[in-house]
Amino acid sequence: MHLRKPVLLVVAHGSRDPRHAATVHALVRRVRALRPGLRVETGFLDFNIPSVQGVLESLAAEGVRDVVALPLLLTRAFHAKADIPAVLREAPPRLRIRQADVLGPSPLLLTALEHRLYEAGLNPADKSSTGVVLASAGSSDPEAIAVIADIAREWWHTGWCAVRPAFASASLPRTEDAVRELRALGCERVAVAPYVLAPGRLPDRIATGAAEADVLADVLGPAPEVARLLLRRYDEASVKALLRTRIGASA
Repeated sequence: MHLRKPVLLVVAHGSRDPRHAATVHALVRRVRALRPGLRVETGFLDFNIPSVQGVLESLAAEGVRDVVALPLLLTRAFHAKADIPAVLREAPPRLRIRQADVLGPSPLLLTALEHRLYEAGLNPADKSSTGVVLASAGSSDPEAIAVIADIAREWWHTGWCAVRPAFASASLPRTEDAVRELRALGCERVAVAPYVLAPGRLPDRIATGAAEADVLADVLGPAPEVARLLLRRYDEASVKALLRTRIGASA
């Protein structure tokens, strides 16, 4: 029996900053280019259109049955645990929706971070003498904060002089404090790597805090590794959904 592939619905947060939606759409275009046979839609939780609910209603009206909703998030915090499930529960009942895992942590994201640093002027020979600030948006969720700290430790073991986490909101330290700490440690140069997907208010705050750093990388945006990771999370969720369907059919 031929089973139609679930539609991939990329669920983005949304922002008043027009750079945010433009970056999300650029990433989605790269995902489509990597897998031309897959239908990929984009929905926003707030500020931008189309809304997640609007996309789901349109898909149901077309006769779509299966959807993988993929949170465009780097950590499993409030949006992944509460906001997105709440929106998906309001979807038309004919849709079978599986929420995929958030993107992080993943080795692909570390690779994307390094590529952004190299694009900003570093090279691999600089690693041992460079301290890096892993600057994320921040969260009040202890699980999300612990994940960022774990990523920083893992990244440090790949050869950097030091790696320190920092947060633009909700948690400490701030980017500027982490930059000064790395200076005090004696790192020859200090780089700031924004662990964020798209521009906006908090990434701008990270950039302001990086004023005393030697290098500021761009946001992850439509990096090739991020696009590949979206497809990996989609595939993982699709396999789980297929197994669940087969188990249900054989029960």
